[in-house]
Amino acid sequence: MSKKSVAVVMGGYSDEYVVSLKSGQLIYDSLDRNLYDVYKVVILKDEWYFLGENDEKHEINRGDFSVTLDHNEKLKFDACFNIIHGTPGENGILQAYWDAIGQKYTGCGFYQSALTFNKKDTLAVLSKYGIPSAKSIYLRKGEEINTDKIIESLGLPVFVKPNQSGSSLGISKVKEKSELIAATEIAFKEDDEILIESFLDGMEVSVGVIDFKGETIVLGITEIVPTNEFFDYEAKYEGASEEITPARIDDATRIRVEEISKRAYNSLGMSGFSRSEFILMDGIPYMLEMNTNPGFSPASILPQQAKIYGISITDLCGNEVEKALNK
Repeated sequence: MSKKSVAVVMGGYSDEYVVSLKSGQLIYDSLDRNLYDVYKVVILKDEWYFLGENDEKHEINRGDFSVTLDHNEKLKFDACFNIIHGTPGENGILQAYWDAIGQKYTGCGFYQSALTFNKKDTLAVLSKYGIPSAKSIYLRKGEEINTDKIIESLGLPVFVKPNQSGSSLGISKVKEKSELIAATEIAFKEDDEILIESFLDGMEVSVGVIDFKGETIVLGITEIVPTNEFFDYEAKYEGASEEITPARIDDATRIRVEEISKRAYNSLGMSGFSRSEFILMDGIPYMLEMNTNPGFSPASILPQQAKIYGISITDLCGNEVEKALNK
């Protein structure tokens, strides 16, 4: 049986591309070479390229996502392992393009990607399935910002965050009314839509959920103890947090978190890796967001959870490729 060709597709158009390159490297290193011929493809704003031997760049043909190598040899991929964080790999753009040209890929489809990248819409859909979230106000760039009305409605402190952005970029915790306008300006630099959310005073947990061998499973519940005010970019990627797996919660709370996490995953028709963030308050998990292409570098939460669960990175990644090939 000939080996299948798999492109690990990494990079992206946002500041998260640095993390994506690390995630892509781990997947590239982990896929079973007895089963697959594994290649690297990097997608950046200015160029899409295949990385050949000695890191030689070959341009990707966007007509059919192929690459022409030396001696005019054309390489098409049986599957693409999508590990781009942020746009265009986590918001549905790449998935819609791959669907249009008939390219198989890992993870969820373009609709689920676009929906979950939009925090407001995700929480609105999940509320119909009985999954609670913080009280929030949604604003578009250019709309009038009535600070008195916002604080009257949500109280203080509040979180101000871009509606569509990953890696906690552009998020501020606002404790005083005087800080609110500046916080909205920071968030609007990342997106034209923002959310202002009421403060939930509780434990933050990060929950890895995947479909593995035909079953939706919770890989683990990780407690986030940031040394910063909250789980921001620095806490996520520069070590400014303590991550405790499994989280220090009682069995009843654990079962509740697992049940709600699976319900969210299945309700949205998800596939592939996901990591959902919750605040636990009085034993109730309040949903913050769901990431459909979470960080997968060696320091990231999902690989840590898989290790504790007892699934190797090779099996975890191989499972994704096999699902993609059999779509």
